[in-house]
Amino acid sequence: MFRGINPLSLDGKGRLAVPAKYRQTLLETASGQMVLTIDRDRCLLLYPLPVWEDVERQLIQLSSTNPRARALKRLLLGHAEECVLDASGRILLPAPLREFAHLEKRVVLVGQGNKFEIWNELAWNDWREALLAGGDDGESLPELDALAF
Repeated sequence: MFRGINPLSLDGKGRLAVPAKYRQTLLETASGQMVLTIDRDRCLLLYPLPVWEDVERQLIQLSSTNPRARALKRLLLGHAEECVLDASGRILLPAPLREFAHLEKRVVLVGQGNKFEIWNELAWNDWREALLAGGDDGESLPELDALAF
């Protein structure tokens, strides 16, 4: 389970050091193999390979005649890039994906349960503050008492 927010820095080659607390899980569950793709919020999604394979199977099953389904498949599958943890626990974020998400030096790794989001740190802070201020594009968050926990 991936949770929490981790401010990180990309190195000069565009590599991200995965926090040590996640490395063993990624090695055990995915042999360090992951898949990166884009998200509509201008961040990147980082999946352990087995989780991505489930997502990929679901995407492939979507209709190729439905324009919205076809667009989603193009975005997620078309931008998907495999990556592997190196011996130092880093992954290389390909330049086209870094450019899409405006990732420079400072980034934020946000745990989302079965995957991570990788955000430009300033974009993450802006998004979070807008959401908390009520500027969430007309969508409201569910009330906590409506959730089963």
